Amino acid sequence: MTFTDAAAQSKTFYRARRDLVDGFNRRELWLHLGWQDIKQRYRRSVLGPFWITIATGTTAVAMGGLYSKLFHLELSEHLPYVTLGLIVWTLINASILEGADVFVANEGLIKQLPTPLSVHVYRLVWRQMILFAHNIVIYVVIAIIFPKHWSWADLSFIPALFLIMLNCVWVSLCFGILSTRYRDISPLLFSLVQLLFFMTPIIWNDATLEAQGAGRWRTIVELNPLLHYLDIVRAPLLGAPQELHHWVVVIVLTVVGWIVAALALRQYRARVPYWV
Repeated sequence: MTFTDAAAQSKTFYRARRDLVDGFNRRELWLHLGWQDIKQRYRRSVLGPFWITIATGTTAVAMGGLYSKLFHLELSEHLPYVTLGLIVWTLINASILEGADVFVANEGLIKQLPTPLSVHVYRLVWRQMILFAHNIVIYVVIAIIFPKHWSWADLSFIPALFLIMLNCVWVSLCFGILSTRYRDISPLLFSLVQLLFFMTPIIWNDATLEAQGAGRWRTIVELNPLLHYLDIVRAPLLGAPQELHHWVVVIVLTVVGWIVAALALRQYRARVPYWV
């Protein structure tokens, strides 16, 4: 078999699909590695990963309290809103920024351990879900302090969270491959994500826009895809009415994102070990 034939065979959707399936089947490996990442990061720490919970909780309480006073909003409504926004944003933010470095950060394993590339992505998403589980404790405490009326429809946050996990995987795959080839992508994404934080309704909401006379910008805000990801998780947990178009946008983006990820994995999967 010539080099050209080998290269052609590596660029098939079958190989890309097998990478994803084989990587998922090695869940004992990436579940263990993801858990070890958490333990390693907080080795010799008394509180361990709960330091992230404390930091997120402090930020949420500070921002929620400050902006509720500045914009004359009810603390009982705005504090849970900001808290959930920050918790979901942390998950999305990590999948973008850490996803961009997922293959570069695992250079040693990629070159020495013959595993599917998707193992490293699953490991990243699993690690972020562990941190999400720690952070959601903050909202549980706030929900106890400021109780809401719950309904069975609010359980839709479970499939919403599953959708976000699916998106975290394709985002990490795409940006991971791209920034492995072009190392300028990672700092560029960092600047872009910082900008998106202020453009996404996390610490402000529709009432804030109306109070500032900027309600006409609502249409432009809707163009921000991160708004829809936040809303499908945050609205049910707040017991707020859910809007169907947020779900439609997220599902469409999920399908499109996975098509792009499949194409990227098909075309460049074999090149990543050389690029790192």
